[in-house]
Amino acid sequence: MRRAGTALLAVSTAAAALSALTSAPVAAQGRTGAVRDHCNGTAPVVCHFDVAPGTYRVRALLGGGAGAGSTAVTAESRRAVLAETPNGAGGTVRRTFTVDVRDPEGEPTGATGSPGLDLAFGGAAPQLASLHVERVRTPQLLLAGDSTVCDQDEAPYTGWGQQLPQYLTERMAVANYADSGEGSQSFRDDPALFPALRARIHHGDLVLIQFAHNDKQTDRDTYRANLTAMIEDVRAEGGRPVLVTPVVRRWFNTDGTLDNGTALLVNGLGVDLPAEVRTLAAEQDTPLVDLTALTRARVEELGPEGSKALYLHDEKRDNTHTSVRGATEYAELVLGELRAQKLLPPRTIR
Repeated sequence: MRRAGTALLAVSTAAAALSALTSAPVAAQGRTGAVRDHCNGTAPVVCHFDVAPGTYRVRALLGGGAGAGSTAVTAESRRAVLAETPNGAGGTVRRTFTVDVRDPEGEPTGATGSPGLDLAFGGAAPQLASLHVERVRTPQLLLAGDSTVCDQDEAPYTGWGQQLPQYLTERMAVANYADSGEGSQSFRDDPALFPALRARIHHGDLVLIQFAHNDKQTDRDTYRANLTAMIEDVRAEGGRPVLVTPVVRRWFNTDGTLDNGTALLVNGLGVDLPAEVRTLAAEQDTPLVDLTALTRARVEELGPEGSKALYLHDEKRDNTHTSVRGATEYAELVLGELRAQKLLPPRTIR
């Protein structure tokens, strides 16, 4: 994202870690304070704060325009942090969300992106009156996975982990360490991936683990050993591991079902990867989000034609990676399971 001018407000010392970056309200004739100094444009309004990596709470006052507004917010690498939020003509609404700022800002092995905190206030009719940004420490939801989970840099590709933050309140930060092309072994081996995620874990943090799409030639014992090692390492740091079976591929049988190895992630060695995750979750007494079952039901419900919109079939002839719509629906499925299993406190769910 483009930086908004040169008058950037920095938090550079440990003593300033919890200090606020505060703006004044927008006057009728234009922006003032942090909005004026750190934001450009109108649709979207793009804002940049030159801050160090960390967790930042953003309090936004939306609205204040002559007409009705409708604002959605993305942060960093296209992460959805606030769903479309309406306001009446002349009225305002306050919304708060938390952003994980890190370097790189998207996929851990991807491009660096823009250092600092980047926000885009878009939507049908975006209106931004004021901003207040402060560094905080909150409980975390950390994600380990592949391209179906990660913060994708380039549209239309979108991971379900990229859409998850919009459903959580400012009391929970999402740190998405998922990375394109990773299997259970490569994710463990790369210092930028699982070792970096492990170093972030605080007591009680939830860690969601989804691998299968790139374990095409991983034998059963190695696959189970890799997932078991991640479970044990998360627990060793005081975290709470949750196993997630992979999203299905959109690969229909002639009868309109997905009951085949390609769709259900049976790999080249004949290993039924989702089945191994289910078994391992029971053996390790680890919570399970059976996203394979949930996404299969949704894709079969929509059928061969309707389900195209969940994936990038029309744009890329891609029946593995999800569109914004698909990633959003799948994030809702994950959230529903976390809620149903009471893995997240109610106050963290928007």
